[in-house]
Amino acid sequence: MAVQLLTPEGMFAPVPYHHVSVGTGTRQVHVAGQIARDAEGNPVATGDLAGQLAHALRSTARGLAGAGASFADVVRLRFFVTNWSPDKYDDFVEGIARVVDELGIPQPLPPLSAIGVDYLFEPDVLVEVEAIAVLD
Repeated sequence: MAVQLLTPEGMFAPVPYHHVSVGTGTRQVHVAGQIARDAEGNPVATGDLAGQLAHALRSTARGLAGAGASFADVVRLRFFVTNWSPDKYDDFVEGIARVVDELGIPQPLPPLSAIGVDYLFEPDVLVEVEAIAVLD
């Protein structure tokens, strides 16, 4: 396997993700920010952070698969969430939980950042997901 996930002793815990990933492959896969849009570009789960996040992760999985990768190959996830506040945490976690088994997302998650932003490219978009994977 090209990716090893770990959390060295003494790093902040407990968190639902690993702090470190080691990629030993030779091919990198970068999936651009995925949002809650269907294949025709129509909005999905308007006003529903958990629903939008689940859809964006499904789209991320499609992008990974198109390059011959899966979430098992991901070394880094980045989430951009509009108007972030701590009260959105439960919906954020729920969106991930909805698709963990379906998409084979490792638990704990690969290293990630969740970044609060004022807005994304269209007003109804609540979350965007980026992924970086490494393949043998």
